[in-house]
Amino acid sequence: MNTKQLERMQYGKGFIAALDQSGGSTPKALKSYGIDESAYSNDKEMFDLIHQMRSRIITSKAFTSKHILGAILFEKTMDSQIEGVDTAEYLWLKKEIVPFLKIDKGLEVEKDGVQLMKPIPELEAILNKARDKYIFGTKMRSVILEADPAGIKKIVDQQFELGLQIAKTGLVPILEPEVSILSTSKKEAEELLLKEINEHLTLLDNDVKFIFKLSIPTIPDFYAELMKDSHVVRVVALSGGYDREQANGLLRGNHGLIASFSRALLSDLSINQTSVEFNTCLYIGHLLYNDVKLIYHVIK
Repeated sequence: MNTKQLERMQYGKGFIAALDQSGGSTPKALKSYGIDESAYSNDKEMFDLIHQMRSRIITSKAFTSKHILGAILFEKTMDSQIEGVDTAEYLWLKKEIVPFLKIDKGLEVEKDGVQLMKPIPELEAILNKARDKYIFGTKMRSVILEADPAGIKKIVDQQFELGLQIAKTGLVPILEPEVSILSTSKKEAEELLLKEINEHLTLLDNDVKFIFKLSIPTIPDFYAELMKDSHVVRVVALSGGYDREQANGLLRGNHGLIASFSRALLSDLSINQTSVEFNTCLYIGHLLYNDVKLIYHVIK
């Protein structure tokens, strides 16, 4: 575990930029950026284009550690380079932004009101490669659709089992058991989830560290006590479908909760923008989570 990265994640201000679109979501991200599907004819060309977009974001003057704590990368992004340097190395050594790696491979079909993660092939090899590339931690997502006690227990069991495997390699996992904002029993699901998380935390060795990425809770400051647990580095909010204004309003009632957003950061960016226009839009997309307000600066 990189102690400097740990200190930054534990005490730093800012948010986590989610740059981890995988194969399924990449065409949508490119189209939003102004690149139509006709611009590429195979996966390699598609991933090359998305990496060019991510490289433009990461190298931008607006993408700084002043406002951004960490960045979540897709595996192909981790394996690529920016200005001749591995992406994660560039993020940490040149930007002082903590790199994470998305490792989940999608979701199983719904059962017991939840969607577990699909198996992750060659996980050990992926973790070893990540550890050698300045990656601080990982991220893995599963989804809770209803307040089903058995299903939620399975979700937390799976997240903690994989989390412990990841922690043994020296990486810090982000556990992301998302509660759907469309759930008719969201509040009850969050209560069951927190109960299971707390029970699992009591079983951990003292040196194990986790980050939790959770849906913005129905009850304000619902995760305040969780944040105080010695095993918990940070609790991170996911928007889960809320727009920027809704998420901002909800975050105001959750002190200490930092955010990890993709759409709010990237939605107004375009391949056709000048450098000044691009940097300005990227700044406007930044959210300062210590007081939850937008930054309006122009970088020239």
